[in-house]
Amino acid sequence: MSIAPSPQRPASRREWLLSDRPQSRAQARLGRAYMTWLRFSSNRLAVLGLLIIVALVLIAIFADVLSPHDPVIGNLAGARLLPPGAQGYLLGTDDQGRDILSRLLHGSRLTLFVIVLVAVIAAPVGLLVGTVSGYVGGWVDAVLMRITDIFLAFPKLVLALAFVAALGPGIENAILAIAITSWPPYARIARAETLTVRNSDYIAAVRLMGASPFRIVLRHVMPMCMSSLIVRVTLDMAGIILTAAGLSFLGLGAQPPLPEWGAMIASGRRFILDQWWVATMPGIAILIVSLGFNLLGDGLRDALDPRESGQ
Repeated sequence: MSIAPSPQRPASRREWLLSDRPQSRAQARLGRAYMTWLRFSSNRLAVLGLLIIVALVLIAIFADVLSPHDPVIGNLAGARLLPPGAQGYLLGTDDQGRDILSRLLHGSRLTLFVIVLVAVIAAPVGLLVGTVSGYVGGWVDAVLMRITDIFLAFPKLVLALAFVAALGPGIENAILAIAITSWPPYARIARAETLTVRNSDYIAAVRLMGASPFRIVLRHVMPMCMSSLIVRVTLDMAGIILTAAGLSFLGLGAQPPLPEWGAMIASGRRFILDQWWVATMPGIAILIVSLGFNLLGDGLRDALDPRESGQ
């Protein structure tokens, strides 16, 4: 004897995720994440940007396997400044006889290294400063925002150049300098989000329950700022890549023989008229990765927009 299915049981996992009456907190979170993914995946350019970033990560992971030649040691005797396709060098060689393709593949690791560390350092600092400033208010808000204004008054690249000049050249100091100059916009965004929610009913309810200001900021205010912060960090990745490349181009970032894309452009600018591929190939790599982050950031901005959550 067969048992008829319950009429209240969802017909599919999709209906369970899209249910307007979730039975648990986990179901509500999964449903919200699924709806965000549906909005994101409907944007083809955003999906293209995601594919570019996924490809960058995979290339960085498997650079040793994908590289046909050594990225540091070249062949000065017989492979100097070869054009693309000559003698098995798909993208040509540089003035040291090194394979440009192999250097680009290994340079993706440095690019991800810079991006991840800058995001890990700058985003939490900006989030903390912005939420504390917006929630506490008063003289704390005034002091923190004036410090933020001081950093925002200088162009990011000029300020990064000043910090690197003081700290000394090197990829680690370049990352630290970029992180120091990247947090103020995140603080501004977090403060604006905090000002919109600090007087809301649910914050007042949590305060009446006896929660400390530290717990309110950490557990209830900061999560409300994460969507805007994630979008801004993603959109800023292209600028971070260009700043790191600019520092390396000026000799203040990654030092030879590291295969950093900006340093590769700097070493190839002497041959730009005759051996154009030496500087052009890393420039194209920077263009593609920057475009990928911009497309991904635009897609995340549309998908995470709270005004779209009801659609």
